Amino acid sequence: MTLSFADFAANLTYDALPPEVLQVLRRSFTDTIGVAAIGSTTEMSEAAHKGAAAMFGVSTSGTARTLMRGTKLSPAGAAMAGAFTIDSVDAHDGTSPCKGHAGSAIFPALMAVADAENSLGRLMDGKTFAMLLALAYEVSYRAGLAQHATCTDYHTSGAWTAVGVAAAVARQLGGNKEMIRHAAGIGEYHGPRSQMMRCIDFPTMLRDGVGWGAPTGVTAAYLAQAGFTGSPALTCEGEAESPFWSDLGSAWRLVEDTHYKPYPCCRWAHPSVDSVADLMQEHGLHHSQVASIEIKTFHNATRLAGHAPQSLDEFAYGIAFPVATMVVRGQIGATELTRETLQDPDIKRISQATTLVDDPYYTKISVGKRWAEVSMTLTDGRVVKADPRTPRGDTDLPLSDQEISDKFHLFADPVLGAASAREIESLTGNFDQLSANDFKHLMLKCTQGKPQ
Repeated sequence: MTLSFADFAANLTYDALPPEVLQVLRRSFTDTIGVAAIGSTTEMSEAAHKGAAAMFGVSTSGTARTLMRGTKLSPAGAAMAGAFTIDSVDAHDGTSPCKGHAGSAIFPALMAVADAENSLGRLMDGKTFAMLLALAYEVSYRAGLAQHATCTDYHTSGAWTAVGVAAAVARQLGGNKEMIRHAAGIGEYHGPRSQMMRCIDFPTMLRDGVGWGAPTGVTAAYLAQAGFTGSPALTCEGEAESPFWSDLGSAWRLVEDTHYKPYPCCRWAHPSVDSVADLMQEHGLHHSQVASIEIKTFHNATRLAGHAPQSLDEFAYGIAFPVATMVVRGQIGATELTRETLQDPDIKRISQATTLVDDPYYTKISVGKRWAEVSMTLTDGRVVKADPRTPRGDTDLPLSDQEISDKFHLFADPVLGAASAREIESLTGNFDQLSANDFKHLMLKCTQGKPQ
């Protein structure tokens, strides 16, 4: 049994973070808060806040304010409400090799604990927060890879982000490596090993499990601080899992594996959405000229609901309807995340005329990548085709800083106001250089929500 992950977690410093790690963290901070802003307007976020308030009131561990709303809860409660809020709009950063998302659990969890510590007079600066984010991402990604390699079914991200959150919060609370080991073990044991394909087959507000992964990790760290035992976390310390930790500290999975999403829907739909966007522009088409669409893609993607979604949850876990939305609207932004969009007759027509083909070849090669091939039949009988492709936003087709900024404002400006959004973008884009007081101000801005 190795303690390498715990040594890493206990001893990591800001100065050890390479520039490319800090770049990812800054981009993810901005991107995540933009998603939180638009997420705060959803029915799912409202329900999650009510549930979190009922279960996790203010405690002796300090007062944590919820993202975008400012409701005062315990750290676990604010982590839960924040994670569900971000997860309510499927546009946050992700990791294709783990088939999931980490930032949607990590940011609300670590921000909740930081806010609670602030309320107790223990302020944190931006460099310390950057170190904790890097720790949480790296442990989460590696635990996720280990879990996917050693478990037979496809678990949601909450299962493995609970481990990374637990380790980082334990360090955040001043824990040594033994406390970190126990926290990770508790987080792994109690983490929500929920079935991802169930939510894809039957889309609801359950989403990616981070709404329970985040508070599970937070709770695990506080339990470990109180002397509760739970090590080892097998995803971190098991013999079969050791290959995923062999280069810890010398290579950064968060740099290699983090992707960004230009559209608020399942990543599996993105190569198809990108393809139709290119075809519409390349051929100068109007949606009235589109008769039908055929999408060849990998097996799990064909299981996505989406021809006639009745809720925004079904929209998020779809291909046909998001593709049709791009054809008709030319974007999938905040204005498309409404119930009115679900009734748009032009979008509904094209969605119903979209066929998904389960292609064995794309299933075979969609390992760590997401492949699709799109052809479009026009009303004049012509067929236009796009080359097979993977999504924009992966490290081989990265979004630019300007594209991240544009997406942030598309989501945040209507909710927070343009001036407040610009200030948050400036702060998150440079968060690791903030003093303790300036970082406290950033926390305030992220929990204020829409201006009155």
